[in-house]
Amino acid sequence: MLSVTLLLLGMLFTARGTGAQLVTQPDGHISVSEGNHLELRCNYSYGGSIYLFWYVQYPSQGLPFLLKYLPGPTQVKGIKGFEAEFKKDEKSFHLKKASAHWNDSAKYFCALCDTVPESAGGAGQKPSQTL
Repeated sequence: MLSVTLLLLGMLFTARGTGAQLVTQPDGHISVSEGNHLELRCNYSYGGSIYLFWYVQYPSQGLPFLLKYLPGPTQVKGIKGFEAEFKKDEKSFHLKKASAHWNDSAKYFCALCDTVPESAGGAGQKPSQTL
């Protein structure tokens, strides 16, 4: 059985707001057996309105967008079978996939923005700072 290796890194967008923001991904590195449930945790610290994003970086590639949360439905579906649920009370936005595949091996980035990026419809902006 193959193992899926995932590296997690938190990121922030440069914000125009005045509040302090923090994104943490408590699991720095995880391995999941192929076919098993996958969950990548993302917690944030911010009290105002926020927009949350997940990005993925495959070896020697760019940083494509997986999914985003804009105020509205709390359950968000992304590409490649990924989904996330926004939980305001827990200040979390965990990325999940029902069945991990070997080609899910990559670096995953959770990002937070307190203003709507101009391209929020496709979340084309890239985070500007790594934690």
